[in-house]
Amino acid sequence: MALHMAVEVVRDSGKSLTAQIQSFIKRQIAEGILHPGTRLPSSRRLAHDLDVSRSVVVEAYGQLVAEGYLEATQGAGTRVVAHIGATPPVVPTLLDEGHVPAVRWDLRTGGRNLPPFPRREWLGCYQRVLHSATPADHGYPPLAGEPGLRVELARYLGRVRGVRTTADQVMVVAGFSQALGLLCTVLGQDGVDAIGIEDPGHPGQRQFIRETGLRPVPVPVDEDGIDVEALAATGVRAVLVTPAHQFPTGGALSEHRREALVRWARDVGGLVVEDDYDGGLWYERGPRPLALQRLAPDHVVYAGTASKSLAPGLRLGWLAAPPDLLARLLRARARLDLGTESLTQLAFAELLRGGLFDRHLRRLNARCRDRRDALEEAVRRFLPGASVIGRAAGLHAYVTLPRHTDEAALVAAAPRRSVVVRGGAAFHVRPRWDAPALVVGHAHLPRSGVAEAVRALSEACRPR
Repeated sequence: MALHMAVEVVRDSGKSLTAQIQSFIKRQIAEGILHPGTRLPSSRRLAHDLDVSRSVVVEAYGQLVAEGYLEATQGAGTRVVAHIGATPPVVPTLLDEGHVPAVRWDLRTGGRNLPPFPRREWLGCYQRVLHSATPADHGYPPLAGEPGLRVELARYLGRVRGVRTTADQVMVVAGFSQALGLLCTVLGQDGVDAIGIEDPGHPGQRQFIRETGLRPVPVPVDEDGIDVEALAATGVRAVLVTPAHQFPTGGALSEHRREALVRWARDVGGLVVEDDYDGGLWYERGPRPLALQRLAPDHVVYAGTASKSLAPGLRLGWLAAPPDLLARLLRARARLDLGTESLTQLAFAELLRGGLFDRHLRRLNARCRDRRDALEEAVRRFLPGASVIGRAAGLHAYVTLPRHTDEAALVAAAPRRSVVVRGGAAFHVRPRWDAPALVVGHAHLPRSGVAEAVRALSEACRPR
């Protein structure tokens, strides 16, 4: 393996070349530039790159091995020793939930709560893309996304979600976080300094919006969805909603609230951001509500993502936006990056085109339905007085607890039973202590694991 390494040596120095190489590598290790386990070039390769005698490098490596900085293994080359230096601290990301102890059952939303990935289908699509890709496909991607994917997304969103759009009005983004950041940027340019958010809602999104410079304004949610009268009373001109499957309660925006929200947007010249975060994950018996965007495509931006249906690591999402807004979003994006990676876009287009994504969703929904049934059964059995509410959709469920339950104490005690879970209060701007609840990610667990995790929670409820 022809490895390379940047090493600085000065030929007219009073210090020998061997000593310079030794000092340089020591300094790189001490400063954390050369990480534990890093494989170094062979003595022959480094000597050739530095234009020095091989014996110079052999002697330098040998001394560093003797001093405990490097280790040389027959057939495995020379590496920085694995135990040297301290592991640098992990800086939490904006949406990170903080340090969590190692447990058997992680019931948080996000994180390890991931669906099974369709490896074989994805590999087949990716291989077909690589075989047919032209030189242009390896260049910088179009800022709005690959045309082939935009066509397939427009077709898919119209067929499955009733979205009124065309390929020219679709923009491919690096997940919903980028979409939200771009929207907040454009809103700020229009003089909008605040945006309505659902309460309860995603705490990470509240923080994210603040970081963009806008003020998140909480608007209460009840069994019919966001309270449009309360929204109107805030005076904001933009709002972020999850109408199909409210996060985290799981409710759906009722028909009369949908109509009221659209009227509000038209009356104030406002913008509704529709976050359809769990996409095709709908396993409730009966039809899924169509997209809110179809009622007012000039005032609603539809946002979707592959994070829940495929994997968040793909960083693949999309927007369907009015043409004038889309143009401004593209201008804002041009100052940040040069588009979303092409080959992943083309592979996803192939997955959509061949019906493989639909087939994957059917399998995934069957699995999620099974886990939801198991959760409802386990809650009835182990948590008397509790109930699973909301639509059967997505990767999580909202579990209401008896009013006398101390939610905070239960969440704190759960890790002692090898369970980590988040309480409903964590998602409220104004927590309701009279309505204890748990937000349970269930779709990633084995069926028996759902019951075991809920039983462990019931044990955590008992006084010690």
